[in-house]
Amino acid sequence: MADDLAATLSCYGFPQAKTPNLDALAKRGVLFSRAYCQFPHCNPSRSSMMSGLRPGTTKVTNNEDNLYTNIPDVLTLPHHFRNHGYATARCGKIFHLGVPSGLESMDDPKAWDFGTEFKNELPYPPKQESVVKVKTGKKQGLTWQEIPGSDDQLVDGNFAKTAIEWLGKRDKEKPFFLAVGFHRPHMPLVAPAKYFDLHPFESITLPEAPENDEADVPEPARNGAVPGYAVSSTPEQRRAAIRAYLACVSYVDAQVGRLLASIKEMGLDDNTIIIFTADHGWHLGEHGLWHKRSLFEESARVPFIMSMPGMKTGGQQSAGLIELIDVFPTLCDLSGVPAPAQLQGKSIRPQLNDTSVVVHDAAFTQARRGKDAEFWGRTIRTARWRCTEWDAGKNGIELYDHDADPHEYTNLANDPKHAEVLKELRGRLAELK
Repeated sequence: MADDLAATLSCYGFPQAKTPNLDALAKRGVLFSRAYCQFPHCNPSRSSMMSGLRPGTTKVTNNEDNLYTNIPDVLTLPHHFRNHGYATARCGKIFHLGVPSGLESMDDPKAWDFGTEFKNELPYPPKQESVVKVKTGKKQGLTWQEIPGSDDQLVDGNFAKTAIEWLGKRDKEKPFFLAVGFHRPHMPLVAPAKYFDLHPFESITLPEAPENDEADVPEPARNGAVPGYAVSSTPEQRRAAIRAYLACVSYVDAQVGRLLASIKEMGLDDNTIIIFTADHGWHLGEHGLWHKRSLFEESARVPFIMSMPGMKTGGQQSAGLIELIDVFPTLCDLSGVPAPAQLQGKSIRPQLNDTSVVVHDAAFTQARRGKDAEFWGRTIRTARWRCTEWDAGKNGIELYDHDADPHEYTNLANDPKHAEVLKELRGRLAELK
């Protein structure tokens, strides 16, 4: 699992990405092109995914909310597998971990036989403005840094290394549940220099958009730049930021490659289910946004690749909608572990067996935005449409036709030709708990 990773992988048709190991995983597994998180923010998304419950049930809507306070008897995915005799290990960030923000860890203490410390990597970068000269000769005032040395000087290299060591030392009498949570490409955008070298500055392009892209977007959906990444920065700065993000993605890809190679060397690949995904997406300038927490496609959508032994659909893609809350029931289904009755997702096993099968006719995502997180948004994504409401429509409505407008540039909410579609989708949003 990666942190703040959009579908910016080569196998997802993102040409600037260099992700050979994840591309190889997609060639042997199924790539889900329409996978969605339930809340594009770290703690809410992870709490939902790992409990199999929607944010309306977990009541986790920011990084301070505690799942175990809200639902004291909650049964999480790894805890459930541990109860059923699995050796369980966490290497890295699976549940939300507070370092370096100072928040209390939201990890499930009942879930793991083994867990790694999530250490603070600061002072990377050593100061707010890491001054780097690119081909243009201009200074880049951005929170990013390419560093010399090996992969293991950063946490993700150590997470991969520790996971491999645990696999070798685990209790061989038990089946295992291993969760490896990579921190990148979460900021700070730091990676060894060799991953920056994969992405020459002159090869980096900015996302294109109509000049008036934000004109029909409700106020709560606008303005999501983190400090130092504002659209008011120069094009060179924005390109440098994208380059750094992609370097971090390549760094994560390399750690995934290390882990997958070790699984194969240990003879475990013929009896191991593998999922790669992220907690939510991330904007690289689309719609003027440089952040997560939006309800546009780039933020709500996640990469999702799944491989399992003996699958006949290896190398195929599924366009069927799936949600991160489907992970819990799917792993139960595939492993023969009984699924808890309270789960709100569905097993996507039918889509793994036949990629043309449709399990969901819609996926739902919720978010909070604004200076004080005062705006509440919710969106429904169907095969063709995305409909978004802010505060039940009081602060704006959006409707996008993905058949004609896959980048969500044109808001059709006020177009009378689509009034019936809008009514139907808003009715479904009103039923969302």
